[in-house]
Amino acid sequence: MIDVVSPEPGQRLTLFRQDTLNDLRDVFDVHLVCSHFSRYVARYTGSRALVALGDSDSIYYDLWITDPSEVINQYRWTKEEAGIDALAGYEKPTLIDKLEVPAIEVISSRIWQDARRQLLAASISPESRPHTSFPPITLILLDPADDIINDIEAVQALLDQMCVFVERAVLLGEVQRRSNEFTVITEVSRALSSTLNIQQIYELLTGPILDTLNVETLSIGLVEPVTGDIVFVDKLLGPMFEKLPPVRLKRGQGVAGWVAEHQEPVIINNAYSDQRFFSGVDKRSGFRTSSMICIPLKVDDRAIGILQAINRKSGKFSDHDLELMQGLGGPLAAAIENANLNATVLSEKHRLKTLFASMTEGLATVNRDGIIINANDALATLFGSNVEALVGESLRNLIEARDSNIEGLVTKVFSTTDEDVMMAVVLSQEDGRSLPLLINCAPIGEDGQTNEAIFVFSDLTEIREVERMRDDLFQGITHELHTPLATILMYSRLMREGKTRHPEKAERFLGVIERESDRLQRMIRQMLDLAKLDAQELNRTPQPVSLNTVFEEILPPLADRAVQKGLLYRHRIESDLPLVLGNLEVYGEIISILLDNAIKYTPSGSIIVNARHENDMVIIEIIDDGIGIPPEAINYLFKPFYRAQTAVERGIAGTGLGLYMVKEYLRVYNGQIAVQSTPGKGSAFIIKLPIASE
Repeated sequence: MIDVVSPEPGQRLTLFRQDTLNDLRDVFDVHLVCSHFSRYVARYTGSRALVALGDSDSIYYDLWITDPSEVINQYRWTKEEAGIDALAGYEKPTLIDKLEVPAIEVISSRIWQDARRQLLAASISPESRPHTSFPPITLILLDPADDIINDIEAVQALLDQMCVFVERAVLLGEVQRRSNEFTVITEVSRALSSTLNIQQIYELLTGPILDTLNVETLSIGLVEPVTGDIVFVDKLLGPMFEKLPPVRLKRGQGVAGWVAEHQEPVIINNAYSDQRFFSGVDKRSGFRTSSMICIPLKVDDRAIGILQAINRKSGKFSDHDLELMQGLGGPLAAAIENANLNATVLSEKHRLKTLFASMTEGLATVNRDGIIINANDALATLFGSNVEALVGESLRNLIEARDSNIEGLVTKVFSTTDEDVMMAVVLSQEDGRSLPLLINCAPIGEDGQTNEAIFVFSDLTEIREVERMRDDLFQGITHELHTPLATILMYSRLMREGKTRHPEKAERFLGVIERESDRLQRMIRQMLDLAKLDAQELNRTPQPVSLNTVFEEILPPLADRAVQKGLLYRHRIESDLPLVLGNLEVYGEIISILLDNAIKYTPSGSIIVNARHENDMVIIEIIDDGIGIPPEAINYLFKPFYRAQTAVERGIAGTGLGLYMVKEYLRVYNGQIAVQSTPGKGSAFIIKLPIASE
């Protein structure tokens, strides 16, 4: 316990100043300053001293009450409990008698209840210190002695002395706070500039940033380039939004929409009083927005989104808070833009890599020295190698070109401005065959600043095969048309020259003309059907069809042809085949084409036609003992105008359209066809048709 000092009135102020200067020289905490001053005021006035320190919102007061024996009691009272507001208007020490105060204020105020008779009070308002965040402070002496009452100037001096130390502590606190804010913003900005991961960018906006801004939450809304709508980042919205659809605002809607559209920041300390505020999000989520700062996130002259700080935990948003937000907004906008650009680049790189790998043509990127930098699997297959072995290899060593200069092609592609640079080469394979290739190449880059070019290797084998098929088709059609036309012309001339005087001979000549005319008509009809297939004009509406009826109409004349050729003909057709969906004429054409081919390509032996149903399918088999189909021709068998080389060499007439039309007919009605063949021993064509459901 310290002895109570009762200095003479003249010495009071001098001793007070000396002791406070010595004691508080190194004290820069506002609360500690208030505690010390409460003790010194009590010591040098001999009265109970109360120092009340309010928060910035005046919601509560921290109080230090010290009696003359320097026993300190510290409290935290609400504004209503303390009753400080009634004393806040006294800027100079003022003596207030308890009897002069309304009874209701005495009852509700703990300060008045603690005083017996009088209060000597003086307040320091923040408005009197506009250049600092000075807190509201009130100094009160409870029941002061008469000599203190008579020495009001000394009390004012005590108050002024306290203001000096409080203001010093406040200024230092502001410096430290701003230094901490600067450190946090600098560290976050540095972290934002060092990452291209959008999720990490969002994570950086939590923790220290929320504490520095002293807000409940931060939110980011990104502007959709096409619609102009603002879509908010779910990760930052908090648990109240987890089960809700993504928060989206239309162009110009709400405060965020206004800020993005006008590219101007706003400070709103009462959200629901602002006409721009959109309350729909609060209604859906249950979140309550009371105040906010919203700034645009700008890159160059366009807004890519907005950043919102929502609900300051204490006090109101100020211009300083806006400065902090804007200090964060620039690096954040740049980080988001860079992350989006990086994601776009990676996506494009992945897309190009996928395209590069999945292309059926062989692809390679080549440098100016003709060295392969990258290659795809298709190119490795062409060269009978693997990608790893091709990379780093020279094109000159890989390609043995006849009458071509691959080095000249590489030089040309890097020096010419032509869009198309190409060359046909022939690649010699290990089995002795030659693989025709077409190389298309183009530089990667513009204005001659490229050191890399892309080479596309196209296998011309199929194109050459199509050319052969075209030539065979031309020859086949010429032969097919020439033979019946020549026959018709010959017999017509014979009849005109009177060579048919006998009726039997005339009848025979007319029969030949009619038969050859029918042959021409079938060829023309086949060409027309092919045109309909290509134009997709075939009637696709399926109807229930009885295959037994089709067989009854189609098989007899074809069986006669087989027998006339000396072939053994047999068939096994179930008598009650289930109905199938399709077209009666189409199925008749399919069976006619397959059976006609069997007869045509079977010099001797037998032909068998089977039809049965298994499970939900009707299976038709046409089996012959003909010349068979080479294995290499199986993959091309159902392509238009294709004819196997063995058929061409044997001089068997045909257009190469029949099997293609069969395949297309069956595709229209969900049918399937397969072929099994052994060269020199015959072939079997198997058709599967789905049964019509009831």
